[in-house]
Amino acid sequence: MSNAAAFSPDYTAARARFRSSALALGCELEEHAIGEQGPDGEELTLDLARLGEASARKVVVVSSGLHGVEGFLGSAVQAALLEDQLGGWRPQKDCALVLIHALNPYGFAWIRRVDQDNIDLNRNFLVDDEVYEGAPGLYEPLDEFFNPRHPPNPLEPFKLRAALKIVQFGMPALKDTLPVGQYEYPEGMFFGGTGPSKTQQILDRELPRWFGQAEHVLHVDFHTGRGKWGTYLLVANREADDPRMARLREIFGDVIEDWAPTETLYTIRGGFGTWCQHKLPHVTYDELTAEFGTYYTIKVVEALRRENMAHHYCTPGDSALERAKEQLKETFAPADTAWRESCVAQGLEIVGKAIEATFG
Repeated sequence: MSNAAAFSPDYTAARARFRSSALALGCELEEHAIGEQGPDGEELTLDLARLGEASARKVVVVSSGLHGVEGFLGSAVQAALLEDQLGGWRPQKDCALVLIHALNPYGFAWIRRVDQDNIDLNRNFLVDDEVYEGAPGLYEPLDEFFNPRHPPNPLEPFKLRAALKIVQFGMPALKDTLPVGQYEYPEGMFFGGTGPSKTQQILDRELPRWFGQAEHVLHVDFHTGRGKWGTYLLVANREADDPRMARLREIFGDVIEDWAPTETLYTIRGGFGTWCQHKLPHVTYDELTAEFGTYYTIKVVEALRRENMAHHYCTPGDSALERAKEQLKETFAPADTAWRESCVAQGLEIVGKAIEATFG
């Protein structure tokens, strides 16, 4: 099978493929419904496949679809693992491989980056005494531009308007405003919610059972849409001076980044990886966000903005809504065969290194 053939056309096909190939390999399966239906009336579920002992001390986790539409690549990597890479392989004693498919099944099924409540799940996992309130200082004056209250207009000169905003406010200020997470505009982009999302509730209940007996978890969560075309970087849920960073660089090389802001990275609230470590404080929990580049930043923002407008202000079946969905899917899961071949191959390489380093 070619790497590009590991991609599925939609959530329903991806889920069926994940479950059937996991069963064929001898995995234990779980499904967790979110109480929503897909476009064809199918029940939407977060699915898990485990190969290895439930009480394993060392666990490698590979997850997909936290950002819905970004799940096409992560699901393809999981399909390639199950169908090609893991044939005849079994983890040794005290080790387990866990695959979590479609952390945000609603976004995957309906071609959205967010969930059924318009929540960006990677802004929803607040910890300690953090509250679901607030927004960056520039968000309010930029709200009308980020989140217009009308259907998308194909004649809007978006790139020109975006360029003017960059000149007016500066790219660093915009980068520290739009994507970091906000909790005041429920129909706006990068909305973190007013409380724990359905996905967080499922994970809050199940994570201790899945990994509570582990001593070390190495978790790779696949994403797309940030970085240079067809390349990737790995973002760790750790500070630059954390001793674990040196070990992670030994395993994965210079593609490892900490969460310090860079040209392509920004500090966020409610990140998934930090919450996982907080939830299991007795476990050494290394969560890596594998970011695969697609299109340039303004094109990505344009696609997110257009789909958000269409979702809230177009009627079902509207051609503008369908076009916005197609644009969003292409932006986060490009149809280009070379991109798909290369990114799945790189994803398999990441998982291979994680397995080798964790299981020895």
